Amino acid sequence: MEAEMSGAVTRGRKESGPTNPKSRWNTVPPGEEEDGRQGALKRISAMWSDFRGRKRDKGGDAECAEPQAAAVAAGNTSMQRYASGQYFFEYLVVVSLKKTKDGSSYEPQITYQFPKRDGMARCQREEEEKTLKAITLFCFPEGINWAPLTEYHSETFSFVLTEIDGSRRNGYCRRLLPGGKGARPPEAYCIISSVACFGLFSKIFDEVEKRRQISMAMIYPFMQKLREASFPAPGNTVEIKSFIPESGTEIISLTRPLDSWLEHVNFATLFNCLTDNEVLLVFAAAVLERRIIFIADELGILSQVIHAVAALLYPFTWQHTFISIVPKILIDVVMAPTPYLLGVQKRLLDEVYDQTDLLLVDLSEDKEKTFIVSIGDESSILPPKLQTEILEALSHRENASTTEELNRVVSEAFLLFFVKTVGHYASYVKYSCKTQGVFEKRRFYKAIESKTTRHFVKKFIQTQMFDLFIQEVEQQQAGPQQGEA
Repeated sequence: MEAEMSGAVTRGRKESGPTNPKSRWNTVPPGEEEDGRQGALKRISAMWSDFRGRKRDKGGDAECAEPQAAAVAAGNTSMQRYASGQYFFEYLVVVSLKKTKDGSSYEPQITYQFPKRDGMARCQREEEEKTLKAITLFCFPEGINWAPLTEYHSETFSFVLTEIDGSRRNGYCRRLLPGGKGARPPEAYCIISSVACFGLFSKIFDEVEKRRQISMAMIYPFMQKLREASFPAPGNTVEIKSFIPESGTEIISLTRPLDSWLEHVNFATLFNCLTDNEVLLVFAAAVLERRIIFIADELGILSQVIHAVAALLYPFTWQHTFISIVPKILIDVVMAPTPYLLGVQKRLLDEVYDQTDLLLVDLSEDKEKTFIVSIGDESSILPPKLQTEILEALSHRENASTTEELNRVVSEAFLLFFVKTVGHYASYVKYSCKTQGVFEKRRFYKAIESKTTRHFVKKFIQTQMFDLFIQEVEQQQAGPQQGEA
């Protein structure tokens, strides 16, 4: 297992199976304008539905899982809820800072694991040990000499563990100061799950932290109940009963957002750190698969921003190195010549400052400038007219009253960009009865009337994210209308 380190690993959302690629985007003929915002949203809605349906048909990951019609709450007549058929998590570990043998410093060690994993074969046990070692690095990535503290503000962040086969598991971490008197080192609670849903796990950590302040023993029954519950389908709720001394039995309601493909994202953090124009420059660099490093003091900001940037690329998927928080021991990854999205703590800035041919983005509140290093052409990558349209669409987020509404406004703005630039791709995939489809690349971009859009698309179709997307389409069975330009 490589912790987020594989170079071209992330086909975590790539699935396989028959569908009709043409219906993924209701095609906008090149050069034609939208007939109003409502028409655009209808096309985007169709695109979402088909793209998510394709993943469901192929056994897609949790981010796009749909209801599988398994009833969760028997006898609950007020609301029929369905389980997604997945568990909330694989296991919970507690990572504590323990003194080294010579007593000169502290090092992270796993002091608690639930559930225990017994009866594994040797090779499985070795892989498990590698995973646990990686978890300790990501829970305490600073590489500093920790000291006991009397005050510490808890923080929540996430990371990704990428397996050799490209599959991904999500790590959710809450660092806090355990209950007690006097100075003591912080400890970290980490949940490993195949499910990507940051908001839901943040609420779970709130419950874990509340119980930890009473007793470590209070965590076990809550996590046991959680493990026994099925992960809810998008838009549905699961209720966990848990007993707390002096409070009695509590019912914790965990609701999954209806827009499940955005449930791991909080665009608010991204736009709190960057202006709309700055986000556009970052998106431009990401869409051409360049090297991008984000700098911040807080681990939570790093992990939320880097996941948000990756989400802007939807329905395409970042295919290269993706490390939301780079542990100090792995800092040499910044020298890799291949594309990456990296999150680096600001205290390590000197170790990345001399890098060139990348975009180095400072997310700190006290920053002197946002782009410490840049190539210089980021503002000219996207077609000017479409840049203006994205900015106009983003302005509507001021009317969003919830995180879900804000996420929807932002994602629609960038989805519409892809609809207008490459949404006509399906008309240029030719099928025959005996062979798989063939994408006619040259005819595809020649069909675009706008010179600036055609110039962008010629670059974008060279990226790995677009190439793998088209490979999927070529391998699919032709629909009833495919093969016609």
